Amino acid sequence: MSTLWDAGSVPTWQDRLGRALMVLASVGALAAFASSIGAVRSASDTGVWVETWRMFGFVVFAGLFALLVLRPRLSAGVWELVFFHKAAMAISAALMPGAREAASAGAIDAVLAAVIAVAYLCTRGWWSWRVRSDR
Repeated sequence: MSTLWDAGSVPTWQDRLGRALMVLASVGALAAFASSIGAVRSASDTGVWVETWRMFGFVVFAGLFALLVLRPRLSAGVWELVFFHKAAMAISAALMPGAREAASAGAIDAVLAAVIAVAYLCTRGWWSWRVRSDR
């Protein structure tokens, strides 16, 4: 019996595209983690804590994106949280044009928000909120 939870209800190409986009997001977050190690090492005493927090944040997002690759229709709330964060950071960057790194980080977050939105639509991520009949 096919249910709303059946991946067969999602066209294969859409599911693969959505998952591939999230793989790219996860790999990108891991690359950002790797590149932030130098920023932590060279940070001043006043900035080392923030740089460390940021560095591990990249790992958290890589993990969240990987969860969405593995379970796109069983991750209620994860899609919405990662989209909210990336969209909020892009908007914040636009509202703080003089802030250090706002333009580059804001542009990256805006692209990520768009990628997440497309992947969410492709994989039918909102299905994770539906009540399963086998519970």
